[in-house]
Amino acid sequence: MAILEVSHVNKRFGGLKALNEVQLSVEEGSVHAIIGPNGAGKSTLLNCFVGRLMPDSGSVIFNGTSLLGLRPHEINQTGVSRVFQTPEIFEDLTLLENVMIPAFAKADGAFKFNAWYRVSSRAEVRDEAAALLEEVGLADQSKMICSALSRGDKRRLEMAMCLIQHPKLLLLDEPTAGMSRADTNNTIDLLKKIGERGITKIIIEHDMHVVFSLATTISVLAQGTVIAEGNPDDIKGDPRVQEAYLGGAHL
Repeated sequence: MAILEVSHVNKRFGGLKALNEVQLSVEEGSVHAIIGPNGAGKSTLLNCFVGRLMPDSGSVIFNGTSLLGLRPHEINQTGVSRVFQTPEIFEDLTLLENVMIPAFAKADGAFKFNAWYRVSSRAEVRDEAAALLEEVGLADQSKMICSALSRGDKRRLEMAMCLIQHPKLLLLDEPTAGMSRADTNNTIDLLKKIGERGITKIIIEHDMHVVFSLATTISVLAQGTVIAEGNPDDIKGDPRVQEAYLGGAHL
């Protein structure tokens, strides 16, 4: 059953058509990768999902609800969370505080502590935040200020910040960008672990090692158009993909 249906989405910037009749159907519980060369429209499409951009035409339906016209925090409250290409965390706060804030934001629609929250509710959120830091391997750093973290640890922290919101759909924009191979492999293992929760994931990624390690379905964008879609084996052998994505080299 599809949890996200994208139909005939178009987006133009002046004379550039960034998205051209894009159609996607993302199955619940799947890991759906979107790949393509630079400038293919991947991040533009993701921004249409989270309210940062409004398509010129088309529809984006998540779990039966249209996302078009909703503000980013309203989309978040429907059950959609996003991990950005550059980790977006509160660098002057501790890891534990970073994980707690999105839990309050999910309820209040703003990234702030609510002074009127019941003490018992705060305690529950704190306990859940601590458990998630344990799950992502950061429990021993929970009281550390985040600015001192490595890029890989910032990414793990951002995962915990998403998980405390109990998302149904997790959007990941190049989750391993700038990482060492060791950190990349650790992130792959973490995403597989998160997959056990049944959360649907859409991944935009250039690293084919990451894509083929995680994806159940792959859509290929080229010049704003979906040129191929299928399972990893189908995509590996598709000559259109080899030509568009790697200039004819094999995947």
